[in-house]
Amino acid sequence: MQESNQNQAPKRTDVNSLGEFGLIEHLTKHSKLRHASSFKGIGDDAAVLDYGGKPIVVSTDILAEGIHFDLMYSPLKHLGYKSVVVNVSDIYAMNAIPKQITVSLAISNRFSVEALEELYAGIEAACNFYNVDLVGGDTTSSNKGLFISITAIGEGNKDTLAYRSGAKEGDILCVTGDLGAAYLGLQILEREKQIYLSNPGVQPDLGTNDYVIGRQLKPEARKDMIETFIPKADFVPTSMIDISDGLASELFHICQQSSVGAILNEGGVPIRTDVQQIAIDFKLDPITCALSGGEDYELLFTVNPEDLDKVRYMPDIYICGEMVNAKDGVKLHTKGGNIHPLKAQGWVHFGNQ
Repeated sequence: MQESNQNQAPKRTDVNSLGEFGLIEHLTKHSKLRHASSFKGIGDDAAVLDYGGKPIVVSTDILAEGIHFDLMYSPLKHLGYKSVVVNVSDIYAMNAIPKQITVSLAISNRFSVEALEELYAGIEAACNFYNVDLVGGDTTSSNKGLFISITAIGEGNKDTLAYRSGAKEGDILCVTGDLGAAYLGLQILEREKQIYLSNPGVQPDLGTNDYVIGRQLKPEARKDMIETFIPKADFVPTSMIDISDGLASELFHICQQSSVGAILNEGGVPIRTDVQQIAIDFKLDPITCALSGGEDYELLFTVNPEDLDKVRYMPDIYICGEMVNAKDGVKLHTKGGNIHPLKAQGWVHFGNQ
């Protein structure tokens, strides 16, 4: 007798087999845009809504305790500030200006009113710096830990919005700031946490590592690039993305969305000398930290070769590669002259729980 389907175990697919963006694509593959006002949906740093005036840009992120932050070394005020930064960074990555945020919290009973006041002090400090308004949100209870969900709303001009999908073969690849520091700041904080757990009488020794620790606990979005430097240079990036999951991962997103390949020059990836030394002290390869570390919140973008002279001498912008034909893939040109396929090994959102 044939076994009944009711006795068969239901299919179970581990979300790790898909990854964050694979899971999003899988779950939304049947979703269709029904309104003309939904100008750009899932698949970029932010959605774009167009109601006949300036395009509205919307992005949202969740920060979960134990996954995205550890309250053993993340002060609540810093955490509030950072939670705003990671969201407005997505708006800047669209070449748009953030205007409002909403904040929703799920909190366990271990958080007092005074603790939440600290969190909101950081949120308000970020709102002041980035000139955004806190216009709403929600609060609910959590069985365990703290969850922060922020939605950022911004505006841009239709002709100057930058998408992940606009890169062309021959475009120049550029990156702002410096990379790898936030990841190494996390390594130092985790090291000191483990030392403290083993011997609570030992005080943390953060040494002279203020820069990398600051990049982890209180990062900044590149407001200056979008509001000042890029408009002053009078060019529009052909594509752009913020670096939250590591340079390699973000480059793959641009290549996939734009249907192009890329050559990334290791010598063009900006890594501070002191950051390189910290990596070596941890027996880590500095370029690996820059490629896969994440949480830098710098901008990775492409420009038309005709605009090369406009960006060549701009402050804090580094030319790090070139977009090529898709059939050539995504490759790293090392300082030693070797060329090999680049791997995206950025932040894994769905670890074993």
